[in-house]
Amino acid sequence: MSSVAQGFTKSLAMTVLSEIGDKTFFAAAILAMRHPRRLVLAGCLSALIVMTILSALVGWAAPNLISRKWTHHITTLLFFGFGLWSLWDAFTEGGEAEELAEVEAELDADWKDKNGATKDSKKADDDLKKQRRPFFTQFFSPIFLKAFSINFFGEWGDKSQLATIGLAADENPFGVVLGGIVGQALCTTAAVIGGKSLASQISEKIVALSGGVLFIVFGIQSFLSPIES
Repeated sequence: MSSVAQGFTKSLAMTVLSEIGDKTFFAAAILAMRHPRRLVLAGCLSALIVMTILSALVGWAAPNLISRKWTHHITTLLFFGFGLWSLWDAFTEGGEAEELAEVEAELDADWKDKNGATKDSKKADDDLKKQRRPFFTQFFSPIFLKAFSINFFGEWGDKSQLATIGLAADENPFGVVLGGIVGQALCTTAAVIGGKSLASQISEKIVALSGGVLFIVFGIQSFLSPIES
């Protein structure tokens, strides 16, 4: 089993390069402009931490279900595949401007729908809020749940989730979880604090190129490393 430090370093680098300029990054930035930042940050980070832990658990369990040899080969192919995928994204048309506009349009539509429904049931909601405890209202508000659900389901089946599973199958799962959580915290905090202006200034092409090179380097290292029994 690889060291914790190696798993941490790989996971941190992979997470940062995968999450910067991602849809969930843009969503966190836009939500933070419309709602209290602490609730948005808490909801986004909670979802991403849960997703990281679940992904690492799947990767950790994989060698117990499939032979170590096959998980090693699958992980190597995943790294090369994600590397080529990222490089393809970097050189194809479209980019952060289109993705930012798409996420903003989706959130705008949802926000308008929710606002319309809220006006009709405002009195009923006020009565219910009076009966809730401050602790519950503060930490499990609709804003928290919205930020949580957008990030959790936005990451489900995403490249970063699959890469985390592959890393945990080939590296120290504890290091992978730590690196993933630190990386998610850095990216999400930057998105929430920096807001839309920071998100719109990020060059997705450079990030995709860097991520593609990183994944290919991981693939080469995995290909050359011996298979542990």
